[in-house]
Amino acid sequence: MANQLPLHAALIGAGPLGINIYRHALKRNDIIISQVVDIDPSLKGKDMGEHAGLDATGVLITDALGSGTNADVAILATVSDLPRIGPQLLSLINAGLSVVSTCEELFYPFDSSAEWSQTIDLAAKDKGVAVLGTGVNPGFLMDALPAMLTGVCNQVEKVEVRRYQDAQFRRIPFQKKIGAGLTYDEFERRKNEGTLRHVGLSESMHFLARQLGWTLEKTEDRIEPVIADRMIQSEAMTITSGQVAGVRQTGIGWVNGTERIKLSFQASVGEPDSYDEIEIYGTPHIRSRIMKGVHGDIATCAIILNACKSILKATPGLRTMADIPMITSVGV
Repeated sequence: MANQLPLHAALIGAGPLGINIYRHALKRNDIIISQVVDIDPSLKGKDMGEHAGLDATGVLITDALGSGTNADVAILATVSDLPRIGPQLLSLINAGLSVVSTCEELFYPFDSSAEWSQTIDLAAKDKGVAVLGTGVNPGFLMDALPAMLTGVCNQVEKVEVRRYQDAQFRRIPFQKKIGAGLTYDEFERRKNEGTLRHVGLSESMHFLARQLGWTLEKTEDRIEPVIADRMIQSEAMTITSGQVAGVRQTGIGWVNGTERIKLSFQASVGEPDSYDEIEIYGTPHIRSRIMKGVHGDIATCAIILNACKSILKATPGLRTMADIPMITSVGV
């Protein structure tokens, strides 16, 4: 993009993920985060660079976008569920901004949240902007990438994706989200409350099924703890033998009584073998593995920032990874 002006983005959300996105944006010359918004009153007026543990950048955190924004696109990095993020999205759409969001449920919400999907889609079309939910998972490794790999198959019978990662290299909120350090009883309680799970497996399954022309008659989302068999010391915590080290989650989708999609996600502190693997049972049979796996935090920030130029070229409305221009990085 040597001869192109950088995009200007408004970042909504100055929590741990927003901080990471901001740090990565500062290392690039194709996008400038010129506004940061967060509703936390303790952050109002703070320099975002200093909030991110860096030198001052002159970008002060505000509690509202304000009128007359000069942003080309909004990056929405707040919450994972549509009911809470919906009003935030509509506000940005009404401001005339296309939006790239980290919200997992926004990745493919048409089956689980039909009403919100229609509301967001109509609002975006009315304003002539596009909206996309993406990330590394959901958004790429367990859905968009396997769907693309099927493009060299004459036929596909089943798709399996396996993502195993050592969570000790992920940000602390992620480690807590997967239950690391809990007792078994605490894990089960939080699982039953619905507060402990990887959000997005269901959305990934429905996305994959749609691309392959399948209609899922049933999906299942199984959640189990990964129990430490030894003491594990990470930067954030000490996990003793018998405590929970992370989560094992399996999503299964059936078509006409046959298991067609299986997504296995396991993230635990001290996981011995990290990798991302896609296996397509078809003609030809494909098995592709990324050794050591893709670092989730780095990849999430990258795909969000890289998606900003693609969303500006997309057709107005609520979009998915299947119907926007291909997302690529920038050469150096």
